[in-house]
Amino acid sequence: MMFGATPQIEEWPCGGHYPFMQEIISRWSETAPYWEKHRAIIREMFAPVTQALIEAAQITSRSSVLDVATGPGEPALTIAEFVGTEGKVLGIDAVPGMVEAARREAQRRELHSATFAVAHADLLPAEASSFDAVVSRFGVMFFPTPVRSLREMLRVLKPGGKIALAVWHFAEKNPFHYTLSRVVERYVDSQSPAADASDAFRFAEPGKLRAVLSEAGAAAVSERLLQFSIRASVSVEEFWTLRSEMSENLRTKLTKVPRERRGELTREAIEALRAYSGDGGMSLPAEVLIVSGSRPS
Repeated sequence: MMFGATPQIEEWPCGGHYPFMQEIISRWSETAPYWEKHRAIIREMFAPVTQALIEAAQITSRSSVLDVATGPGEPALTIAEFVGTEGKVLGIDAVPGMVEAARREAQRRELHSATFAVAHADLLPAEASSFDAVVSRFGVMFFPTPVRSLREMLRVLKPGGKIALAVWHFAEKNPFHYTLSRVVERYVDSQSPAADASDAFRFAEPGKLRAVLSEAGAAAVSERLLQFSIRASVSVEEFWTLRSEMSENLRTKLTKVPRERRGELTREAIEALRAYSGDGGMSLPAEVLIVSGSRPS
C-alpha cells in the first residue's frame, strides 16, 4: 500500500520490534476508546501544538503530509482541513483501534483528503520522496528506536521537505501532568522511568531530540520552546474524568489504589485541579518543544 491508495491491509509489517511493540499496542488499544470519546476536547487542548507543527513544517494548501502516530486522527484531520481539497494527508498509527476511530471521524466530517493506515514508524507505507512534510505530535517519545524511525520519516520526504516533531518539555513545567501525578503518588508507589525509556518526558531535555534528529540525517535542525495554555471547555469534574481515562499510565495507577481510598483520591485530585478552573473551563500553562528539520536537497 502506498500513499494516496485506499488502505487494503490492517497491519503494516514492523521493522524488527514486533514483540516489544505488541505490548505497547495492547496498552494503547485499551486507551483508544477514551481518546475517541474525548476527541473534541483533546483537539481543543492541543490546537496550539498542531498550529505550531503546521508552521514549523511549512505546510500549505497544496502540501502532501504524513502524520506519524496520529492516534484517533490528530493532527491529521486538522491538517486535512487546512490543506483542503488540493492537499493530501496520510495518518498512520500502530494501534488498529486508533486508526479505525480516525477513519470514522474523517468519514463523518467528509474529509476526503485524509486517509489512514495501520503502520509502524520504522517502516512507513510510502515510497521515498512522497511527502512535502512529516509531522508527529507526542509520538516520537514512544518509538522503540527513534533514530531508525526518524530516518524512515526523512526517507519518505521529498528533498527539501520539512519534518516537525512535538514533545513535552519537563514535567514540572506542565501542570497538565504534575498536578494529578503528585496526588496519585501519595496513594501509589511509582518508580521513575529509565533515562531513555518509552515515556512522555523521554525528550524533555532541550537539545536531546534535536541531536537525535541530526543523527538521523536531517538538515537545518532547530528547536523552539512553545509556551501556551491548554484550554478545555469543561468543568473540573469533567476534566478529572477526561485525564483519568485518556492516560494509560494514570489509569493503571488508579487500579492499584484500594477501593476504600479512591473517593478520597478523587476529591484531592479535583481540588488540586480547581486552581486552573475558571468561567470558561480549564486553562493550564504548558510547555512543549517543537523540533524541526528538513531532508537534505
